Amino acid sequence: MSATKPTDIAMLEEMAVFAQVVDSGGFSAAARKLGMAVPSVSRHVSRLEAHLGERLLLRSTRSHVLTEIGQQVYTACQALLSQAREVHAIADRFSARPAGLLRVCAPIVFGQTWLAPRLPGFLDAHPEVRLQLTLADRMVDLIDEGVDVTLRIAPALAPGLASRVLCPLAYVLVASPAYLAAHGTPAQPEDLAAHRCIYLGYGRFGRQLQLHQGEQTAEVALADGVQVNNSAAILAMVEAGGGIGLVPDFTARATLHAGQVQTVLPQWRIGEPYTGNVHIAYTPGRHLALKVRAFIDYLVAAAAADTLPPPSA
Repeated sequence: MSATKPTDIAMLEEMAVFAQVVDSGGFSAAARKLGMAVPSVSRHVSRLEAHLGERLLLRSTRSHVLTEIGQQVYTACQALLSQAREVHAIADRFSARPAGLLRVCAPIVFGQTWLAPRLPGFLDAHPEVRLQLTLADRMVDLIDEGVDVTLRIAPALAPGLASRVLCPLAYVLVASPAYLAAHGTPAQPEDLAAHRCIYLGYGRFGRQLQLHQGEQTAEVALADGVQVNNSAAILAMVEAGGGIGLVPDFTARATLHAGQVQTVLPQWRIGEPYTGNVHIAYTPGRHLALKVRAFIDYLVAAAAADTLPPPSA
């Protein structure tokens, strides 16, 4: 008998049917177990024998006896089926509840000030999830870097990712009470020109501000003071009395609540480019891992509840 060389995948069904024939004690019983016709079961076994170039079963009208190689092939098939059952068991465990390693990436300051304080609640609710958090101020390729969820701050995301808006983002002007006592508190947007201002000053961010109050709009240029590419560092300078800082609201929230800094021109809303949204982005697909779905739902609920104290003037 000459052997053909099929792919391994093409042999899997034949191997499973052959093992069932042996387990059931015959073709008819195996056919009933598998929900197949007896001739179809016989063809599967014959194809496997043809693939291997060896007789696996000695057939008679009353019995079917394994050959020597048939016994070894049967043992190997049983091991294969056991592995297949383990694969199903793994899938069942993951579909039953969130579990496994969850890889998350977030911008540095947002991750430190907003995300990190909320992570213990998620881990307590889902103890079978292990978390790997990476903080980085760059675009992360979810597929190439093996990331499950990334948080991005932008007005909108480019096509190609599945995403949800976590929360809107606003920037605020803040200063320490000591600085304002020494240098005065701006009453109108144009007063900012007389103060040392600290701002991001990179990419789309710059000195030009557009502020809105009701139907009023004011456009001002901040004094050419200090540019810092990290909002936590800006806030640290502000707390030390270094000037008026322009930072995201999530950066300043805790220090505002503690009274270490206070808002400047709180009645004015800062417009583009100092606006946007925090997005939760993940790889699109029909089958979203339960750990990813649970994490997204948890963050959306946390943002809606706004569980940290709100900023105060």
